[in-house]
Amino acid sequence: MKTILFDLDGTLLPMDQNEFVKAYLGGLATKLVPYGYEPNQLIDAIWAGTRAMVDNDGRCTNEDIFWRTFASKFSGDVRADEPIFEDFYRHEFRFVSMVCGHNPQAPELIGWLKQKGCRCVLATNPIFPAVATGARMEWAGLKASDFDLVTTYENARYCKPNTDYYRDILEKIGQPAENCIMVGNDVSEDMVAETLGMQVFLLTDCMINPDNRDISRYPHGGFDALREFLEANMEA
Repeated sequence: MKTILFDLDGTLLPMDQNEFVKAYLGGLATKLVPYGYEPNQLIDAIWAGTRAMVDNDGRCTNEDIFWRTFASKFSGDVRADEPIFEDFYRHEFRFVSMVCGHNPQAPELIGWLKQKGCRCVLATNPIFPAVATGARMEWAGLKASDFDLVTTYENARYCKPNTDYYRDILEKIGQPAENCIMVGNDVSEDMVAETLGMQVFLLTDCMINPDNRDISRYPHGGFDALREFLEANMEA
C-alpha cells in the first residue's frame, strides 16, 4: 500500500495564508509586548528565524537554527522566554483558528486511508514547534496519532521546497519515493516532491501558485477528485 504525505496549511486545514500569518503574528506580538518585546522588532526577528529555517542545510535542527537566529536580534537570554512562546501556542493561538476554515472531508479522508492500511505522514513545512502543529491539526479535526510521522521544527533539519526535506522523510519512514504520494496546495513547495519520483496531487481549494505555473501537468482538483485519484493509484 502507498504512503500518503499530506501538507497541512491550506490542504487539510483550509486557510488564506496571508490572513493566517497576519492573525498569528499579531497575536504573538500582543502576547509578548508585556514581556518587553517591541512588536516590529519581534516580527522582524521571527521572519529572520523563519528564513534561517528555510535555508537550513541540515547541520542542526530547525528549532536550533530558529532560536539562534531569533536570539541574535536581541540582547539578553531570550531563549529563557521560550515557555512564554509555548504558553501562547497552548492558549492564545487558538484564536487564530477563527481565520481558518474546516473541511470535514479532511479527517474523513485520513480515516478512510487508515482503514485501507495506508500509512499517512503529515508533511507540513516544519517551521512551527510540535505544540503549534498539534493545535493546527486539532483545528482540522485531526490528531498526531492519525499519522506515522509529523514534521515539526524539533525533528526536522530542512524545509520546503528543499528536496532534502522530502528525502529526510523517506529515510525516516523507510520507503522509496515511488511508493509515496505527496498531496499539497502549494505548487512550488509541495509539487517539488515529484522530482524525487513521488506521485503528487495538487489540492486546488486553497492553491498557492505565486509563479503562475501551469498546473495542468499535475493531477489536481478538490477533495472529491483527490479521493478518486487515491483510489486509482494507492495500490498501483
